[in-house]
Amino acid sequence: MTWSDFYLICFAVGFLFSLLSFVGGALHLHGHWPHLHGVHFGHGAGHAPAGHGVGHGHGPAVSPFNAFTIAVFLAWFGGTGYLLTRYSSIWLMLGLLISTIVGLIGAGIIFSFLAKVLMVPEAIMNPTDYEMVGVVGRISSPIRESGTGEIIYSQVGSRKACPARSEDNVALDRDTEVVVTRYEKGIAYVRRWEEVVPD
Repeated sequence: MTWSDFYLICFAVGFLFSLLSFVGGALHLHGHWPHLHGVHFGHGAGHAPAGHGVGHGHGPAVSPFNAFTIAVFLAWFGGTGYLLTRYSSIWLMLGLLISTIVGLIGAGIIFSFLAKVLMVPEAIMNPTDYEMVGVVGRISSPIRESGTGEIIYSQVGSRKACPARSEDNVALDRDTEVVVTRYEKGIAYVRRWEEVVPD
């Protein structure tokens, strides 16, 4: 086996695994970031009603030695080494050193992208942050007796609206502060804030 064959095999293996990791991650995304070996996510620290404090996770810890960055290193290392051995008369050890440096640079770029762009805490969705039960809001469209109105509430830093009914089938006026006690079929069932949290 020649050095050009060795570099070509490294390139092929690295490129193939990079492609499989990317395609596999895209197929299993479903609203969440793909799982990468060596990447560990923090767990949520708790949950409180929106508007009254929400717990956040510790954020992800990204290892530079994960399958994706190793595959990228192999692809860049192999590609550079192959080009140097086939199209230049560079000394063998110097070519190996240059290929290793280029491979590390490529893996470093991908690692930086994963750590600083994809794995920022804001990008990680915690299902408890979107839990409706316990959300505090205000009536924006009055709820008539046994009728449906609308509430406005804040969740994960954005203002949202939702159809709402009174849990007790009583009328609730506009601007009444309420707490969601139940959420079914897209409708929030609410009670007055003072009924849930007495003084």
